[in-house]
Amino acid sequence: MADFGSDKNDKAVREGPSAQRLDKWLWFSRILRSRTLAAQLILDGRVRVNRARVVKPSQTVGTGDVLTMALRGKIQVLRILATGHRRGPPAEARQLYEIVEARESGSAFQPPAAVAKRRPGAGRPTKRDRRLTDRLTGQR
Repeated sequence: MADFGSDKNDKAVREGPSAQRLDKWLWFSRILRSRTLAAQLILDGRVRVNRARVVKPSQTVGTGDVLTMALRGKIQVLRILATGHRRGPPAEARQLYEIVEARESGSAFQPPAAVAKRRPGAGRPTKRDRRLTDRLTGQR
């Protein structure tokens, strides 16, 4: 009969593989919500591993690698502490990495465009108003 509760089995499960696909690691660590989003971020050239730009989601990463990512208007630098074996709860995911540096990127953030002002109490524009505005601005 197998001993499923032994420390030896738990340790092997926690450590996971020695190397892992980058898109899978980003998903396991809950940096991004899906592997598709992770792959798209990598294909857009917004991820670096040990200062080298990564262009393939299948790039392997391991313990000790440093990731630099441009994500949500910020530049994040993370050090991989472990590779995961599953996408667990957030507390477990935070144990896979440590944040080395996080800073705002000046060029990525753009203030929202000016919003047209309405008379106080005018409410939302009607469909007819929107059509007239679109015709005036040349959008239709």
